[in-house]
Amino acid sequence: MATVREALPAALAFKFCGLDFTSPIVLLSGCVGFGEEYTRIEGFSNRDCGAIVLKGTTGRARLGNPPHRVYETPMGMLNAIGLQNPGASHVVDGILPTLDFEETRFIANVSGSTIDEYVEVVRRFDDSRIDAMEINISCPNVKEGGVQFGNYPDMSARVVAACRAVTKKPLITKLSPNQTDIRENARMCIEAGSDGLAVINTVMGMAIDAESRRPIIGNVQGGLSGPAIKPIALLKVHQVYDVARRHGVPIIGQGGITTATDALEFLIAGASAVGVGTALFYDPLVCRKINAGIATYLAAHGLGSVSELTGTLDTGRPASGH
Repeated sequence: MATVREALPAALAFKFCGLDFTSPIVLLSGCVGFGEEYTRIEGFSNRDCGAIVLKGTTGRARLGNPPHRVYETPMGMLNAIGLQNPGASHVVDGILPTLDFEETRFIANVSGSTIDEYVEVVRRFDDSRIDAMEINISCPNVKEGGVQFGNYPDMSARVVAACRAVTKKPLITKLSPNQTDIRENARMCIEAGSDGLAVINTVMGMAIDAESRRPIIGNVQGGLSGPAIKPIALLKVHQVYDVARRHGVPIIGQGGITTATDALEFLIAGASAVGVGTALFYDPLVCRKINAGIATYLAAHGLGSVSELTGTLDTGRPASGH
């Protein structure tokens, strides 16, 4: 007989871009397929997260990059999948109808090689049940598009503006850490119509086989994720927060979150929600632990809502004991 799952603590609930989230946890694109990959694991539930970002989707189906496409690094993972996906029409017609929108919110990840392709994909998702769209302008493992759009504020803004023109659904722009001025990029994306920001995407990296003197990743370069990038991600959230706060735009903070303490640090730095990705590969039930840890912290500090924690960083003095 199926067990009845307890509801998440009310203190974890909040609104993100007008959407009701029952938890600040967002499962990140590329880590949970199209929302079904972890449902086969006993004890896993989509109800343990506020939202799930689906795998990056392009206008037409893509096979992705040649192998190797994933490589474990110290405290992280290097990946260069290359946006393998069945195309927007198949996702909308064949996959979305199988998802339970009563369990959690679902966010499409919109990708493309040209601005026209981004517009095409946004139009397709606009005519669907999807709750929101994440604009992937900062993918470091695709040779065309990807980094080209995400590392230049004017190009980023052009993509956002074009997407904004064809949908009224919430748009969340995924920002690259591999750029000169992430604050300026954030500002221009917000002014172009972005309702939220995802900070950050993976950091560019590579791995080499010393014996063969060849790159291990078939694409040569890939995106580094996991605990190794957490300090970088925390700083970027802190840097973007002032810009986002002035415009009333929320942030999904992401990069190396594996524990409740990690999540709390991102919230304090300025995030309204926290993204969990690489941690799922070795602990598929980590969301439950993070939710419990956040709820315990809120109660211990007399906070009635997770939103009260966002942006509470005190930069005036160092933490005791450090």
